[in-house]
Amino acid sequence: MPTTLGGVPPEPQELDPASWLIAGGRPHGPGQPLSHPITPASTFEHGGDRIYSRADATETWDALETLLGGLEHAQSLVFASGMAAVAAVFDQLEAGAHVLLPDDCYHGVAQTAKDWAAKGRIRFDRLPADDTAAWQERMTGADLIWLESPTNPLLSIADLTTLCRAERKSGSILVVDNTFLTPLRQQPLDLGADITMQSTTKFIGGHSDLLGGSLATRDQHLVDRLRTSRTLLGASPGALEVFLTLRGARTLALRVDTAESNAKELAAHLGNHPDVSTVRYPGLGSMISFDALDADRAAAACRSVRVVRHATSLGGVESTMERRAGTPGQEHLPAGLIRLSVGCEAIIDLWADLDQALRS
Repeated sequence: MPTTLGGVPPEPQELDPASWLIAGGRPHGPGQPLSHPITPASTFEHGGDRIYSRADATETWDALETLLGGLEHAQSLVFASGMAAVAAVFDQLEAGAHVLLPDDCYHGVAQTAKDWAAKGRIRFDRLPADDTAAWQERMTGADLIWLESPTNPLLSIADLTTLCRAERKSGSILVVDNTFLTPLRQQPLDLGADITMQSTTKFIGGHSDLLGGSLATRDQHLVDRLRTSRTLLGASPGALEVFLTLRGARTLALRVDTAESNAKELAAHLGNHPDVSTVRYPGLGSMISFDALDADRAAAACRSVRVVRHATSLGGVESTMERRAGTPGQEHLPAGLIRLSVGCEAIIDLWADLDQALRS
């Protein structure tokens, strides 16, 4: 669709998401910078719209929230980390609330639920992400339904179309952690989710140089409540981190396309490798998990990569991998499971590196 001309910035509905990522949240007009300037200020003179950045944000925050919100046609709130965004959601729960989690999900979310339950603040149950009937049965009594699809790290797929529209109790909150697929590959709010969550540390920022999180919702009441939680919890992002996230997000579409193309080819190669027993790849996105023949071989492969980096975290422009069962709290996973975040390197180099590492 044609873009708006002149000094008036375009609206997200006028543009393809790839164009919005580049054009959205920027100053427009004669003499304006093409890169949104950083605002390293905590306090402002009285008489304007801002007083203190923890509560009133800055222009740089506004630009990032405009950019991310436009991707989902919602309001976005940015946080100091993905876990800060998680904490803001859990902060909405009353004492004794019932929470549903996938049995395979980001370990920080699971640890939060365990910690809150140990203090008597909530009770929670965990269900297989792909058991739609079990979720439908339990959702009617839950106050918070937390979904991942694909899950982290086993890449199970939940039927979000069914679950986001399933019957649930009045006042409940359904959240989808959309970090692995980003709004470019999945739009849970369109399916009926109340909130989507992103660890912007990962694909949105894309360069392994920041911590950040975001929540998006189309419910103004939730926006107000979550903003209050961000202020009172002190979960405000730093000026530099917001600037870096904004800059990194400009290339999200390019990075997602390249990394996904690489992941599809690597998944096919890994499926035929003699030192790999199981490959999990949902057919989209750039996350793969696969099982080496045993824990020792998985650990040796992770130590032997040269192009792929042996590191925790994911979603960067560089490929990373690690044996997840070696991470504290992840011992329940298959001993030889390797989580691979595929980046944007040349596919010929990625495969040559993985092949030599597995054969090591």
